[in-house]
Amino acid sequence: MNTLLFRPAGEGDLAAAVRLRDAAARWMLARGVTGQWQPGELGEDHFRRISETGEVWLAEAAGRVVGAWELWWQDDDAWGPQPPTAGYVHRLMVDHSSAPAGTGLQLLRRAERRVAEAGRPLVRLDCLAGNARLEAYYLDAGYRVVGHKEGKPQPGGPPKSFTLLERSVRDGGR
Repeated sequence: MNTLLFRPAGEGDLAAAVRLRDAAARWMLARGVTGQWQPGELGEDHFRRISETGEVWLAEAAGRVVGAWELWWQDDDAWGPQPPTAGYVHRLMVDHSSAPAGTGLQLLRRAERRVAEAGRPLVRLDCLAGNARLEAYYLDAGYRVVGHKEGKPQPGGPPKSFTLLERSVRDGGR
């Protein structure tokens, strides 16, 4: 497995995050996943705003950005008001043209470690309802379905329905 370097995104990385998100959207569309992401939906302002209340992380391999994710400390739109027991992973993105095999899982595991380092025992995420392939990916990664959210607001688009998943990061995720 190739070694990835993980680091928080800075102001100078926002354009790379947008390019990565748009490339991931095009990759999904090319594979028939049409209800999830569209190129051009999110710009630098989105990632700047997330960095102000949460974190945007990048993964690099051989000096090139090959993945990213957002880490939020609350997600009322999907989960409602919650005690501070979870970190919420959003927009897990991989550059499928250059990322080493297994990059997505490495990103997910690094996000889980970051949540555990912050002293929170749960990692939560959501995926578009009906995206069986993505839901299976998260189930294989140790997540469990804990609910559904109808009509979650979306940046730059109409509300959508999501499957809610979580994983404990206490005791190695058991």
